Amino acid sequence: MTTRASTGWSGQGQGRTGVVENEAILSEYDRPVLFYVLATAFPWGFWSLAALLSRLPHQNEPVLIGTLLLSVAGLLSPLAVVILLIRRRPALVADVVNRLHRPKGRGWFFVVCAVALPFLSLMAAQGLSLLFGHGTEQFQLRTGFSFSSGLMPVWVTLLGAAVVEELAWHSYGTDTLVRKMRVFSASLLFTLIWALWHVPLSFIDGYYQNEVVKSGLLYTLNFPASMVAFVVLMNWLYFRSGRSIIVPIVFHAAANVSAELFMTDPDSKVLQTGLLLVLSTVIVISDRTLFFGVPRRRADRNRSAGSEARR
Repeated sequence: MTTRASTGWSGQGQGRTGVVENEAILSEYDRPVLFYVLATAFPWGFWSLAALLSRLPHQNEPVLIGTLLLSVAGLLSPLAVVILLIRRRPALVADVVNRLHRPKGRGWFFVVCAVALPFLSLMAAQGLSLLFGHGTEQFQLRTGFSFSSGLMPVWVTLLGAAVVEELAWHSYGTDTLVRKMRVFSASLLFTLIWALWHVPLSFIDGYYQNEVVKSGLLYTLNFPASMVAFVVLMNWLYFRSGRSIIVPIVFHAAANVSAELFMTDPDSKVLQTGLLLVLSTVIVISDRTLFFGVPRRRADRNRSAGSEARR
């Protein structure tokens, strides 16, 4: 793995130019508060109503359709906010469209990583769980699913959620944080926001997050803990592939599919979180220039101040 980190890196005023692709455009993603308020408030509203419908005593077809429509509306809301914010800004539209193209050059290496990491880490976690007394049946393919999604086929939910979410989070959401923050800080802040964003889903009867909460406190806490590693790894893949939106979509989809493909014990998912946290820590330390490099304008100001001080 090749990184741009140097042995004597200190992080004081160190810029990340050449590490973040086309960093100059990031300054145009200038509505972080508006984006995250709307991208969270609308899903919370729709999903709260969906949760109420899902708990009605009579789950007839109109109720199920209403729950489905509200759930989909919540999922699509962040993407709708992105469209609202960029629709009259040609530079942003062009940037987003450009990043929807398939990765070029070494970008394909990160596509392979995006596919492989969720599956390999899950296999390693399941193998490790054998040492704690869990069975080999975990390696069998699942014949059903661990959750329901109402009238929506589960596979459509797994893949559709990955596509729609990342079209919002990595077209606007990540860049609007990184324009003024270090990538590491932005990743942690986004993890917090994203965890809160998912909260209403835990009240929709039968949905994945609802089943996680029902399974117990350990597995409930594992969900946001896994997000820390997930976001750090996904942002590393995203920026190292040249800000390709396709890469986080693939990573998110692979994670969703791998979680439902095998008869994985919940304890193995906790072990997988531990393994991914270790891996993400190694990557952050190895690629410090990316994660701790100062945003371009601040780095320019720091260099200017340093030049003035030396005169």
